[in-house]
Amino acid sequence: MSEYVLRGGLQPDTSAVAAVLAYHGVEGPDGKAPSEALVFAVSGGIGAGYILWDFAHESTSTIVFGFRARWQYPREWLKSTVDRLGLGADIHTTGGKRAAAKRLTTGLEAGRPVLVLPDRESLGYWHLPPEMSGGGGHFVVAYGEEDGRVLVDDRNLAPLTVDRKTFDAARGRVGSYKNLLATITPGEVPDWKAAVRAGLTDCARNLSAPSKSFSLPAWGRWAKAMTDDRDPKGWPRAFAERRGLVGALFNVWENVTPAGMEGGHLRGLFADALTEASALLDVPELAEQASTWRGIAERWAELAEAAVPPSVAEFGWVRGLVSAVSAGVREGDAGQDAAAEAGAEMWKLRAHYDDETPFTDVEARDLFASMGTMIRDIHIAETAAIRELSETLME
Repeated sequence: MSEYVLRGGLQPDTSAVAAVLAYHGVEGPDGKAPSEALVFAVSGGIGAGYILWDFAHESTSTIVFGFRARWQYPREWLKSTVDRLGLGADIHTTGGKRAAAKRLTTGLEAGRPVLVLPDRESLGYWHLPPEMSGGGGHFVVAYGEEDGRVLVDDRNLAPLTVDRKTFDAARGRVGSYKNLLATITPGEVPDWKAAVRAGLTDCARNLSAPSKSFSLPAWGRWAKAMTDDRDPKGWPRAFAERRGLVGALFNVWENVTPAGMEGGHLRGLFADALTEASALLDVPELAEQASTWRGIAERWAELAEAAVPPSVAEFGWVRGLVSAVSAGVREGDAGQDAAAEAGAEMWKLRAHYDDETPFTDVEARDLFASMGTMIRDIHIAETAAIRELSETLME
């Protein structure tokens, strides 16, 4: 039985799949363990999504973003990824606590790393406030159990463990994928070229769809919302009193940058995926398009900086605390004390600035206008880039 290796990574779901493939000895087209970027290409690459929930009773997590393909359907995303690879997978959900716990124990005792989809707040190591319980999460790998604690791979580079009872509860917290557990069957990928081409084709098709919530038009909708005075979900109306505005801006920053929990906008990872695909498929145009996506990635980074500029001392301090939590997770159990301290301070400050906003009305409207222009430019650039990708794949 091989030893499970912590490999780190950027995007949690793709990293989890890549780590399990590596454990099983699945080889990429170069004979080595497949990279995260290669698996990202097979999985469908990037996505797009923007949904603003009711602001009235919330001060945190009021906006949901999607940057990974099929981000709103994690189970379907996993199944389509494994299917393209030509491998088998047992994906199981159950409402029964005992059955779920038994299935996890059976897998771990057999030495099989399994993919699970627990609630992030319930896991504890991200140090989120209680009001975020049930908000969902991303795939992690459970690869062992020692002394009543589950060994977890969430891109950490040192051992990270969660109390078994806590882990079981986190798995059952979200009703839409209650106690999901997936086991990938070891094997040889029959055709990496076909898998990569199918993943990129799916990406282009999904992002060419007209949905204003789950495809590229979502960015246009968001851009319009930044300055729309008539729409109740337009930012000028939703934040007319500026209460909760700091939380929303940090929501943007955390989701767009790698400092957050899901790897950020992922456009740089997509560029890496296109670069690998270019060589594998012998399509030079994909490498040229990778350069375009790196430029788009820079635009996303500029948007994040505009939303939460480090030049504002309070924002710079909170940004540092967010990064400290992420660093603590990467360091595993050894980093949890520091992560807990940073998390407590960070959420305390965010709550304070949600009530005591540092913006005047004029400053807020100027910021909305500036961000709206940036988002609109990103929308135009990504729409053109996806059109180019579609045309290349059809040749």
